Amino acid sequence: MSRFRPLLLPTALAVGLSTVLAAPAASAQSPAEAECDTTSAPYNYVVLYQPRTPQAQVDAELTAKCGDRVAYYPEIGVAVASSRNADFADLVGVHRAYSGAREVAHPATTGAAAARAQARAEIETEETVEVVTTTDVSAEQWDMRMIKAPQANAIDEGSSSVTVGVLDSGIEPTHPALVGALDPTTSAGCNTGAPDTDPAAWAPTTSDHGTHVAGTIAGKDTARGFTGIAPGVRMASVKVVNDDGYIFPEAAVCGFMWAAEHRFDVTNNSYYVDPGMFYCPTQPGDAAAYEAVRRAVAYSHQRGVLNVAAAGNSGFDLTDPPADDPNRGHAVDAGCKILPKSLDDVVTVSAVGYEGTKSSYSNYGSGEVDVTAPGGDRAQLPPEGEGAGCPVSSVFGGEYGTKCGTSMAAPHAAGVAALIASKRPHLPPKAVAALLRAKADSVACDGAEDCTGPAAKNSFYGHGLVDALAAVRGSRERAGRRQGRRCPPR
Repeated sequence: MSRFRPLLLPTALAVGLSTVLAAPAASAQSPAEAECDTTSAPYNYVVLYQPRTPQAQVDAELTAKCGDRVAYYPEIGVAVASSRNADFADLVGVHRAYSGAREVAHPATTGAAAARAQARAEIETEETVEVVTTTDVSAEQWDMRMIKAPQANAIDEGSSSVTVGVLDSGIEPTHPALVGALDPTTSAGCNTGAPDTDPAAWAPTTSDHGTHVAGTIAGKDTARGFTGIAPGVRMASVKVVNDDGYIFPEAAVCGFMWAAEHRFDVTNNSYYVDPGMFYCPTQPGDAAAYEAVRRAVAYSHQRGVLNVAAAGNSGFDLTDPPADDPNRGHAVDAGCKILPKSLDDVVTVSAVGYEGTKSSYSNYGSGEVDVTAPGGDRAQLPPEGEGAGCPVSSVFGGEYGTKCGTSMAAPHAAGVAALIASKRPHLPPKAVAALLRAKADSVACDGAEDCTGPAAKNSFYGHGLVDALAAVRGSRERAGRRQGRRCPPR
């Protein structure tokens, strides 16, 4: 989901590393090369080391235990290894190594594969594209009017010195709304766990999800009347979604490390790391995946990247998750997290529909949601002529289509963050996030079931609806929000 300038690991990254040992030297107990499986399908693993472990030491252990290095990120002590051996994780240590692809191919629990397929089918149904055929799509962009993006664009479209990394399924490079903003020189494919700058590695193949996300952030097509939130900024396509729709830990690690190397200002992450919805730091396998992604996110943040993530489309309270992970069948406790949204310094975004109330599918939770943004809801329909219940954006073939989901809400927040970064280019990501929250337009619960907290910060909407106009004006705008009453977008 390389080349890096030397940098000491910040204190925050050292937390929890006391139980992760540096790679041991090859021992007599390690399998001889002749004993390694040479015929089975290989799988990629994330493997933990102490940060700054020498690459030669990493290579020696991986080779001794029937693995090959795919990538190594010494700054955070995370390697990506490939192995055909079914017992590779056992040889390395089940709290140090994990393969999401192997778990998908060999589910450990009865019914896990079926549960995972059902969960993905629900998400895909929510995000199904409906192509828009009108010549001028501007009238259908109710989502942009809701967050005052047209007024913001009239003042400031964002700076070309700001780059938003779209960690997703790839961005269609020839789409008329995206060709002007896409930067091929900072784009990369990350599905192997190692960055690949070949355009074939970062261009979309089976999914237009990333293309839709990108249009919301920075698209502009005057011929069709389409404009995103920050059309003046640059975007990088960082492909972390494989052709089967999975985002495995090594792809996410690669994506965040690529963002850190290239000093992206913002990344958008409209996904959760597969195959589990939840990763539990104390469980075998999960521990390695959780820590690998955590380190990569923390490192990117330390390097100046603000990471924005979708809250998820399961419709539950993130502070009271289900007892079992529906995708994997294992128990879930308070320590288990959805990656990357649950990690420190990640801005989490819930979704609202046309009427400005929480989308039926959107996850929520007190202290879990930072801000909210238009994600659409098929139960909240705009008047005829003002579009569909789901936001419209770019899709395959140079066309436009609608999709619903917190996946669509997150890029609205990422786009506003990009405007803030454009206006204040020297702010660190924590300060950009603070401004994104401070300039949000408060949304009251208004008696909604399960919504707790005041308008200024509650479980459904966090600090409120992102506001593009306030971001570029430097003042808080509250038009259309009076005493907690909601007004339809104009």
